[in-house]
Amino acid sequence: MHERVLSASPNWYCSRCSDVNRRGVLGFGAKSTVYLVKVTAASAAVLGELSGHTERVSGFAFCQHDGQESVCATSSDDRSVKIWDIEQKAVLAEHTAHQSTITSIHWSPVEKGLVVSGDEKGIVVCFWHGRNDTHSFFPEPRTIFCLACSPHNENHVAVGYKDGMIALIDISKKGEVIHRLRGHDEEIHALAWCPEPKEEDLYSRPEENTADASNGLAEVGGGYLASGSRDQTLRIWSTARGKGVMTLKLPFLKRRGAGVDPGVKERLWLTVHWPKGRPSQLVSSCFGGELVIWDLTKSGKQKWTLLGSSADGQNHSRIVFNMSSVCVGDRELLISTSMDREIKCWDLASLDCCWTLPTLGGFVYSLSFSPVGTGFLALGVGDNMIRVWNTLSIHNLYDTKTYWQNIKSKVTALAWHPAKEGSLAFGTDDGKVGIYEAYSNKPPQSSSTYHRRTVYSLDWGPPIPPLSFGGSGDKPTYSLYSCGGEGVIYQHDPWKLSAEASNIDKLIRDTNNIKHNLSPHTDFSWKPDGKVLAIGNEDGSIEVLGAPGLKLLCTIQQHHKIINTLRWHHQHSDQPELHCLLASGSSNAVVYIHDLRSAIENPSESPILVTEAFRSLSGHTNKITSLAWSPHHDARLVTVSYDGTAQVWDVLKEEPVCNYRGHSGRLLCVQWSPVDPDLVWTGGDDFTVQEWAVSKQEHARPPKSERVELEKKKAPQKKTKKKKKAAGKGGLKTEENESPMGEEEKGGSGADEAQSEDEGEDEERESTTASTVTLSTGNVPIPLSDVFCESDNCNWFVLLFLELSLKKRKPRSMLPLSTSMDHRPKEELQQDCLTLAAVRHSVNCMPGSGEHIQLGLFTDREALCRMFREEGKNHLEAGHYDSVMYLRLWNGDLVGALHVATEKGELTDHLLSLAPMAGYQVWARTVEAYVKQLCLQEQFLKAASHLVSIHKIYEAISLLKAHQFYREAIALAKARLQPDDPALKDLYVSWAAVLEKDGHYTTAAKCYLAADCNFDAAKVIAKKGDVMSLKTAANLANLAGESNLSHSLSLRCAKELMLSQDWLAAQDILRIQDTLLGHRLVFCVSELLTQRLSVTGVVSWSSASSHAWSKPTEEDFLSAIQRVWQSEFGLATADLDQIKAFHQQLRAIENPSATASMPIKQLLSHVALDVALSVVSQLLGDWASAVEEFLRAVTRGFEVGHFSLMAEMCQLLLPQGETLSFMCSLALSHSEMPLPSTPLFVSQSLEAFVCYQLLYKDWWKHSCTSATTTANSLKHTNDHQTPLENGDTNHERETGSQSEAQAAEAIVKSEGFWKVLLSEPHASLQATKRVIQDIQSRVSSLVQQHSQSKNASELDSVSVRSSVADCESFPALVAQVTEHQKKLAALPDHLKKYSFPDVAECCIVLLYMDKHFGLIPHHLCEKATSLLLKYGTTGSIHKAWQRFTL
Repeated sequence: MHERVLSASPNWYCSRCSDVNRRGVLGFGAKSTVYLVKVTAASAAVLGELSGHTERVSGFAFCQHDGQESVCATSSDDRSVKIWDIEQKAVLAEHTAHQSTITSIHWSPVEKGLVVSGDEKGIVVCFWHGRNDTHSFFPEPRTIFCLACSPHNENHVAVGYKDGMIALIDISKKGEVIHRLRGHDEEIHALAWCPEPKEEDLYSRPEENTADASNGLAEVGGGYLASGSRDQTLRIWSTARGKGVMTLKLPFLKRRGAGVDPGVKERLWLTVHWPKGRPSQLVSSCFGGELVIWDLTKSGKQKWTLLGSSADGQNHSRIVFNMSSVCVGDRELLISTSMDREIKCWDLASLDCCWTLPTLGGFVYSLSFSPVGTGFLALGVGDNMIRVWNTLSIHNLYDTKTYWQNIKSKVTALAWHPAKEGSLAFGTDDGKVGIYEAYSNKPPQSSSTYHRRTVYSLDWGPPIPPLSFGGSGDKPTYSLYSCGGEGVIYQHDPWKLSAEASNIDKLIRDTNNIKHNLSPHTDFSWKPDGKVLAIGNEDGSIEVLGAPGLKLLCTIQQHHKIINTLRWHHQHSDQPELHCLLASGSSNAVVYIHDLRSAIENPSESPILVTEAFRSLSGHTNKITSLAWSPHHDARLVTVSYDGTAQVWDVLKEEPVCNYRGHSGRLLCVQWSPVDPDLVWTGGDDFTVQEWAVSKQEHARPPKSERVELEKKKAPQKKTKKKKKAAGKGGLKTEENESPMGEEEKGGSGADEAQSEDEGEDEERESTTASTVTLSTGNVPIPLSDVFCESDNCNWFVLLFLELSLKKRKPRSMLPLSTSMDHRPKEELQQDCLTLAAVRHSVNCMPGSGEHIQLGLFTDREALCRMFREEGKNHLEAGHYDSVMYLRLWNGDLVGALHVATEKGELTDHLLSLAPMAGYQVWARTVEAYVKQLCLQEQFLKAASHLVSIHKIYEAISLLKAHQFYREAIALAKARLQPDDPALKDLYVSWAAVLEKDGHYTTAAKCYLAADCNFDAAKVIAKKGDVMSLKTAANLANLAGESNLSHSLSLRCAKELMLSQDWLAAQDILRIQDTLLGHRLVFCVSELLTQRLSVTGVVSWSSASSHAWSKPTEEDFLSAIQRVWQSEFGLATADLDQIKAFHQQLRAIENPSATASMPIKQLLSHVALDVALSVVSQLLGDWASAVEEFLRAVTRGFEVGHFSLMAEMCQLLLPQGETLSFMCSLALSHSEMPLPSTPLFVSQSLEAFVCYQLLYKDWWKHSCTSATTTANSLKHTNDHQTPLENGDTNHERETGSQSEAQAAEAIVKSEGFWKVLLSEPHASLQATKRVIQDIQSRVSSLVQQHSQSKNASELDSVSVRSSVADCESFPALVAQVTEHQKKLAALPDHLKKYSFPDVAECCIVLLYMDKHFGLIPHHLCEKATSLLLKYGTTGSIHKAWQRFTL
């Protein structure tokens, strides 16, 4: 019947819901239907479907035996198993032996007639369909997830359970468990048997495969079994031995543009498949939709190969549920189904994807062919995605592209731009309107104006006011119009979707001088020439308006129900009179065609009222949902309806042409092919889009339903208007209720349709399998004679059921005892009359009690009260407390009624309203009792309100607070208590503590602020720790006067901004507090330093923002700092008091020592602080402190092994050529100091580091110009560490200009240069530290060996071996450490206080340079050698000496 079909998506989270037979036919369950697809290596084609289940199909399996390829089995959530013939599409057999939901099914590969199924209660059912015999087993009380019949033994079935266990059962022994295979931690998703029964071919470890055959296990069965579990592992089991032989962990595959966390297992599904003829290869799914094939005989960790790795986009984008394979010709194909709603075919030889078949996961709400891109069909689907199908593609019949970005709801409307290629407008169920550029990867543009309800229709039309105002270049050629469920049509500017859309109702009212409210709109259509707009309304009227002012031309009053669809005839007909034909469909199943030529071409001053149709098309049996004119014919129309059919009409002849019945549900949209006059496309709530040919349909008219027959037989009756429901297309709008697993709720076709807002009758929903009739009767029963005629076709059971259901249920009597007395025999009733007449003369008779209770109603009040008491006792015993209360109320005993209600917990608002009649105290007690009752019913808000009514405000507040209703409690307290009441502050603080615990920091801060706890408010905002929170908290603390807290928070925020290199924002936040001026100076130095170092390459990152004054210039670094401080921060160099204050602030800043693990950005901030302190010390004339800070700034890079940073700091602080003059001035300053030795030692260390970095620069300069052999040697050296111990690798960078290089070379050649570096006291200190470190490491190793010993004998043996091997003991090593520490303590303090370059390292470099370049005087070489022999005989220094100089 159809040409091509996009089917519904395969069901999710099923262990086996798809299978392929030997003939290449793929079957898969989708909703409650099974779709059949013909599979080849080149393409796929949908053959048909199997319909019969009433709920979701949970399993599908083909019979794989010869001659039985067309037989298959299905299981469903309706608890049935069916056997089908796919050629006849008929059920051959079925059973309903399961009492719980069926979770798995498999057709035995050995036994031709055996189908095995399992359910969630653990029941396994074997069904021999040939003899219609079932056997049930209960091997384990666990939930079954999957099962697989053995291909080697007809009696063996492997069952996988939810808790991770696998059971191998023997169905010939009543389901006896042969093996329980334990190893998985979570549910088993899939099981697959190895196609070969031999196990030794796969697993050949001798310790696992020997000595088992003799104990009888080999006779149990054989063959490997593969299992996939949610615990992210695959396991291979030996079913002969009952144990696992291999465990495979899923690889973590990082795909481009997507990151999949392997720890997130909520959506992991691990399915496995063992292809036939490949006993050593296993295919499995992975985390994010990838498929991998495992080579089980391959050694090493990576046993897997990724399918589809040759090109991007071949893999599934989400998890895979099922796989099956088939040989088609000479190619072995693998079919996979996935959560991404695609079915893929893979070539197992090349591991490439052959083709992809898209499927749909929701109702198809809209279809739209592109007027520019010929053949491109857009689909709006209820799975929150848009698909664009290239229907003219030759190589791929299902060439589709999916769009999902920024779409969070069902796509209900689509419209291509009339002229701009690839521009597609869409509307969604949540009221969103947007535009996708189909040929771009950019996300869609969204309109800032949302509809309050579902978007029903979209169309492009000419701009109308206010958008049409302005010049031609200032307005778009087309505007986008949208109609939503709230009854409003908006005009959107496609150039400025962010601007507010305009409601066209305002223009309609203004142009036509309409004062009343317009009827809610439900659909609209622009005439193709853009001159006329037709609008359909909820009341069934159609308004035709002329553009651009939207003047009302005519009103059509033909329909009496909501208008669902409108379409104008195309404009390229040879007959001009057809251009003004308007087709309309509503919920009354009749399509009307109106000829509006006279109203459009010759408009009158007043609107015309049209009440007669040009043509009427009757035949559909339910509401019309969509229609489309054929672009190839004149007056040829196709309509679709809720009756599940599409009808093609010859409009002029008012005759049906053909009727299409290929869908299994209601139809929602239709489009005529723009290139083939014989092809039509339809979509519906069966989750399918179908292409069909008009000429190939066998039916001419829609089928007649029983509902129509019944309506024809109804007697004419006057309709009474019902109160209308909320505005909207209730009758048209249907919702598929998709569960989180991607399927509609159990029951098949989604949620029930909403009732339409028609006048007088509700709409019934028809079923394709059985006809049911429902009546909405209101409060008045309708006689059956008014509904059904006397006919043999009427079902008597239905009539009886309706008659019984229309009867009103009689309420319970308030006086059951006395009423029952009136149902006695006639003689006794007559005797009552005599008794009543003789009451006044009888002393033994007491009316209203005992045998005469019924007489209490006919005598005095006292008798009536006695009857009430008797009736009340009876009600009390029966538990009818409401009747007891009413009787006491009628008797005037209000207190008694309240007492009963209080005791029984049956107080109501009505009784409470009567309580004040009994007095204030009774009312108050009743309220308190009612409050307790409401609390037991968890109606705390209502209970608190009643406490307020008796002025118990504090109790009401406490009640709300105790049950976490803080917001309501605060509202009540503020409304009824004094502003300074402590209870209000307690509420705020308590709520803030709860909010803070739950992570709602902003609301908690508001509570603290309301409670006047400003400090706590700032602290709680700062808890999140991000820049925005810290900045807000700092400003809040500053406003609240918490200066100390504002100081610390501002500083934290500034440090975070500094780490992100946002210098402008960092300075802004520091301006909050005047006490942070010192930190501002440090941040200024840090920014200047970062900019300078970025030029030299030491800093590789870029700044997010920076000041103009931080850009590097030719100015000296220290001078630049002083200039910026003066110009930007107001520092006066002559104001010593100000400078001293800055110095004091800088000294207060924490400045820890550098560590090797310290990040470079944090290290630079400490260096900046050192530089800032040195500059301030210079301004104060404290040269001793300045030099010491210089030294600290230089040595920080040395201490963490960053040679480049150290060298650049030397260059910035002590520029080349100024070193000697600086030292001279420093010496002069020393002579005036009382303690000149300390500054002198500092200057010596600083000079040593300057010489140290010049030494390496000179070495590298000569290395670059030396011979090839020398260069190779140096390269080998540099591949390890450069400098020798510091590990820097940036030595190949240019060291400066030519003049700087010459000056450095002159210094290096001077003898004074080497005297600074070859300091014997420092060499002694460094050698002692190295020896102590070496001994301590040996002591640590020895202690570790002793701690690992398990007993005293092992401890003794280890000690003996250690002492023999190392010739030393633990006490001896401790003594050596003590001796060297004493030697270290004896050295001068100035040597230990200030850092100094490694003297032994400098000696090695000196000897190396002399050996290769010959630049060093002989006596210096001798001195270096002497120092090495004396202090360089241990550790890494000795090894480096041997490698570089010998």
